[in-house]
Amino acid sequence: MSEENRVGTFFTGLALGSAIGTIVGLLVAPRTGKETRKVLEKSTDALPELAEDLASTIQLQTHRLSNEAIQNWEQTLVRLQKAIAAGQEATEWEKSKIRTVQNKNTKQNELN
Repeated sequence: MSEENRVGTFFTGLALGSAIGTIVGLLVAPRTGKETRKVLEKSTDALPELAEDLASTIQLQTHRLSNEAIQNWEQTLVRLQKAIAAGQEATEWEKSKIRTVQNKNTKQNELN
């Protein structure tokens, strides 16, 4: 897991954990029902912003992971192209060696 991925995952978990912790804290807090409702109302007002932040974080992470996947794929293609070229070169070299040996054998057979 890359460093950027760990940082993004950490902040996503931090935001989600904060939201859950706030809700649980409000529900078990020793307040009157009226006070708790006011606090819940304020927290509910903050939820769209929290959801937007979380969506932005997820979108950024998805974009980063997509770019990372594309880079990895491009690097893999380059390595594959190099391997294919090396294999073709080795094959041509082997064919050349075989032709040389065959030519020597043909010349020796003609002399005999």
